[in-house]
Amino acid sequence: MSPKIIYKVPLRAIFKEYGELIYWRIRKLQEKKLGNDHYAYFYTEHFDLTPDFYRGKNILDLGCGPRGSLEWADMTESRIGLDPLAEDYLKLGAHAHKMTYIKGYGENMPFDKEQFDLVCSFNNLDHVNNLKQTCIEIDRVLKPGGLFLLIVDIHAKPTTTEPQTLAWNLISVYFPQYKILEEKHLERSVKNKIYTNSRKSKPVSNEKIQSGVLKVKLQKV
Repeated sequence: MSPKIIYKVPLRAIFKEYGELIYWRIRKLQEKKLGNDHYAYFYTEHFDLTPDFYRGKNILDLGCGPRGSLEWADMTESRIGLDPLAEDYLKLGAHAHKMTYIKGYGENMPFDKEQFDLVCSFNNLDHVNNLKQTCIEIDRVLKPGGLFLLIVDIHAKPTTTEPQTLAWNLISVYFPQYKILEEKHLERSVKNKIYTNSRKSKPVSNEKIQSGVLKVKLQKV
């Protein structure tokens, strides 16, 4: 287990976060209320888990966004969303959600060693500022035997809000010691719809294709 990391937020992160906040403000104007009904499925059935699996567990959603991703999880011991924009999300309606929002970065999580039974990263890992440090931190805060659930876009070209260019070998590079319970390499059949692609897309026809969606369930051993 790696020691706690001292992390200095890079200046470019300010521009990235501003872009992400503008996106969510626009979504709020369009939708009036940011919904979260789809999350229960992705935490449970999508990964062959049941709601009862979460009973009494401590859950972390990394890069949670403002929708209330853990609103459904009344059976947990704790349900925490970590996000650099957490305080801004409260102003978008997240203050009404039945989960705890904490402002922070994946590279330097404000949590104890082995605090969580499950860590989730949905549509987030390509948004972080330092991929290696974030993966080290995920390992630090996850209990032995705990699960890491990942849904992330694979792409070769960085953007302002998605600076990390991820490849299909992400797990073997950053989580080689973990047990792979499920790993799927899926096509990006619908633009900008990561959840739709994770749920409905076919496996990629050729691993040389540098774009798609990676869906993984890992266990820390």
